[in-house]
Amino acid sequence: MRLLLDTHILISILMGSTSRLPANIRAILDPLTSGRLGDEDEIFVSVATLWEMAIKVRLGKLGLGVSIDILPDVIARLGLTILPVEASHALFHVQPEPPTRDPFDRLLLAQCAIEGLRLVTTDHAMADHPLSATHNG
Repeated sequence: MRLLLDTHILISILMGSTSRLPANIRAILDPLTSGRLGDEDEIFVSVATLWEMAIKVRLGKLGLGVSIDILPDVIARLGLTILPVEASHALFHVQPEPPTRDPFDRLLLAQCAIEGLRLVTTDHAMADHPLSATHNG
């Protein structure tokens, strides 16, 4: 399974509050949260997510309890891989058009499309998109 975590999902993992996530998302995350990631499991965090979190921390809209400077190390210890943002990601036009104007959301979907990933999200604007891990189509 190749997954990309949406920002709010990563925050839930970092804050130890995954029990508040819907059951279908908890089931998707179970190999990660239970420490049973298999060799075929790859879970990514986008640099765009780190950028979004840094912006929110600096604006006082997000408190993590840890310095944002150590996030890459924390992410690595969790067994996650940081996915860089490439020019192809920034220029890609996601189809079908997602019902969101949020540039971070659109970039995450573009990364999923290009890299063959599924987005783990509870964001209603993206949860029903074909690139979502919860899409039922």
